[in-house]
Amino acid sequence: MLVGLTWLLGVAVVVATLLPLLRQTAWWIRVFDFPRLQIVGVAVVSLSGALGLRFWDQNWAWRLLLLTQAAVIVYQIARILPYTRLVRKQVGDSTLKDGRRHLSLAMMNVLQFNRQGARALQVLQQADPDIIMAVETDDWWYQQLKPLETTHPYVCHEPLDNTYGLLFFSRLPLENFVIKYLLDDDVPSLHTRVQLPDGRTWVRLYGLHPKPPAPAESKTSTKRDAELLLVGKEIDRNEEPTIVFGDMNDVAWSHTSELFRRISGLMDPRVGRGLLPTFHADYSLLRWPLDHVFVSAHFKVDDMERLPYVGSDHFPIYIKLSYEPHDKEVQEENSEEADFEDHKEALEKIKEGFEEENEEEQEEATDPEPKKVLTT
Repeated sequence: MLVGLTWLLGVAVVVATLLPLLRQTAWWIRVFDFPRLQIVGVAVVSLSGALGLRFWDQNWAWRLLLLTQAAVIVYQIARILPYTRLVRKQVGDSTLKDGRRHLSLAMMNVLQFNRQGARALQVLQQADPDIIMAVETDDWWYQQLKPLETTHPYVCHEPLDNTYGLLFFSRLPLENFVIKYLLDDDVPSLHTRVQLPDGRTWVRLYGLHPKPPAPAESKTSTKRDAELLLVGKEIDRNEEPTIVFGDMNDVAWSHTSELFRRISGLMDPRVGRGLLPTFHADYSLLRWPLDHVFVSAHFKVDDMERLPYVGSDHFPIYIKLSYEPHDKEVQEENSEEADFEDHKEALEKIKEGFEEENEEEQEEATDPEPKKVLTT
């Protein structure tokens, strides 16, 4: 029995490692982008079992199994390593004491059917960020979080009952704030500019929550990838201080996330600071980072942490940034640059995303509604 289990685990981790390399968008392939740390754990168990049973002394097939387990462990650790404290931070630590150039944000996926509204409100009020975005928020959740409008009077809300509603609260003035439906006509995203407390600096801000590749949501990752890359291409065309944050339904080490960073020129504050896994809040052995903040080289990090449990399947995430443009050129040395092939791939993925959305609209409706763009 132990022999069979060792083989089963060994083959499973090899398959789980190889499938994402296919670059296919089917959900049952893309799902293996997520559990890299868990794959390492299973590979270690398989390798330890094989060594304990002295399979190295047996035939070539066992030796091949041992070598593949070791290769899986090395490869997966190499993919995860940037999101540990063992590497240099991609976004530097803040050296600025001037609070007028600081900006704090909190991102919370509340889980629409979660009813611990008072708990979620308390966590946000205690963290007291300048900017708050809550997703999976319907009208019930709007009523629960509405007290935030007392301290955060600049708002841009789109509560929905389809698990893709969003609420946006800001203590700081906003400009050109708009809710857009980039691909799916039921998945909103936030686009705005926020003024720092210094009264002079404006920061471009994007709040995203694309659909995950999952049977009940989207059979492929095509539209999720296209939405991220659409925003990435837009950012590539300007030099403004920029922040993108939200529940991306993708892990930081996926090919799409890395492509987004190269296309946009943004950086990941997690690099060099740790995983800060936000999902799944209920299962400590099945967690990975799904909620993200990406920043331009204008910013450094004053604080970044995972906030307490609020009854959701996600932990909220908090970050405090400092605007330090004088170090922008130095920070840009840590950023990743896109080449011709990256831009070509991004355009192809965006095109595929719109094609898939058009096909779905033709299948589901005889008279589809146009994309909504709501301004406030």
